[in-house]
Amino acid sequence: MTATAPPTLNELLHAASRTFALGIDLLPEPLRSEIELAYLVLRVSDYLEDNESMAPEEKAPLLDRWSAALRAGAPDAELAARLEAVADTTPDALVARNVTRVHQALAAMRPSARGVIIRHTADSTDGMARWTRRGPDIPDEAALDDYMHEVAGRVGWLLTDLFALDIPAVAREHGRMMVLGREFGLALQTVNVIRGLHGDWERGWVFLPRSYLPGEGPEPVALLDGTLERPDIERLVLDRLVDKAERHLEAARGYLAVLPRRRHGVRLFCLLPYLFAVRTLAISRANPRVFREETKIGRADVTRIVRDARLFGWSNQWIRWYGRRLRDTAVAPA
Repeated sequence: MTATAPPTLNELLHAASRTFALGIDLLPEPLRSEIELAYLVLRVSDYLEDNESMAPEEKAPLLDRWSAALRAGAPDAELAARLEAVADTTPDALVARNVTRVHQALAAMRPSARGVIIRHTADSTDGMARWTRRGPDIPDEAALDDYMHEVAGRVGWLLTDLFALDIPAVAREHGRMMVLGREFGLALQTVNVIRGLHGDWERGWVFLPRSYLPGEGPEPVALLDGTLERPDIERLVLDRLVDKAERHLEAARGYLAVLPRRRHGVRLFCLLPYLFAVRTLAISRANPRVFREETKIGRADVTRIVRDARLFGWSNQWIRWYGRRLRDTAVAPA
C-alpha cells in the first residue's frame, strides 16, 4: 500500500491475514475474488464484534445495521461514517475503515456468487449480534458449538455453496458437503479456541464450557486467571478440547477428499488451514501453557507445510499420511 492510493482489496486481505491470503491467492478466478471479498465482509463483522474501542452495548446494534446493509445491497452511510472514523490500528479496523469499498465490490460480483455471499455473511453477522447480546456464557459444548457455528460453521456453508457454482463434484455431493463443510469450520474454530484461550480471556471471553470441569468445581476462568493450580483439571479440560477438535478435523479430511484432484488451487485453499490446524493442535496437546499464552506454529512450519502441500496435496493418501506426521512429530512441551 502507498501513502496516497487507497489499498486494493488484495492489499486489505494481506494486511488482515497473511495465512488466509496464502490460500486465497492460489484460487482460480472467479473464486479467488469472490472468496477474498467474502473474507473481507466477515472481517468487518469481526471488527464490530471484537474491537476494544466500542462499548459492548454499541456492538450488537452496529452488527444489526451491517447485516441489514448486506441484505439490502446498499451501503449504510451512517454506519460507514462511524467505521471510517475508527482510530484502531488492528488489521480488522483497517478493513472496517474501507467498508464502503468492500460493499461496492460486493455489488459488482456475479449475481449467483453475490447471493451466496450476502446470505451467509449476513446470517453469520446476525449470529454474532445474538452472541454479543448474550455475552460470554458457555455452559456446555452445545453452547460452544452454537457460537462456533455462527462464526465458522456458516463459513463452511458459504464456501461449499461457492464451490458448487463451478465444481460439478461439489454440486453433486452438495448435501454431504454442507454437513462436512460445517464440521470443517468447527474444526478450525475449535483449534482457534485452544490457541487463543488466554487472549480471549483477556478481552473478556472464556470459551471453556463449564460442563468440561468436574462436578461442582471451579469456574473455567480460574484456569486462565492464575487462581487455580490444578494440573489434573487442566489436563482434563485440554484433553476434551483436543478430542473435540480431532473429531471435527476427521470430518474436514472427508471434505478435502471430495474436491477433485485437478482443482489443485481449490484443494490447496482448503488443505492449508487444515494442515495448519493439525500442527497447531499437535503442539497444544498435553501442553498446559495454552492456558497462559497463545499457541502458534512457527514460520518454518508454515513454510514447510505450504511447500509440501503444493507438491503433494493432490493425493488424498498423502494428506492422511502427512496429517499423522504433523501430529506425531510435534516437539513435547518443556
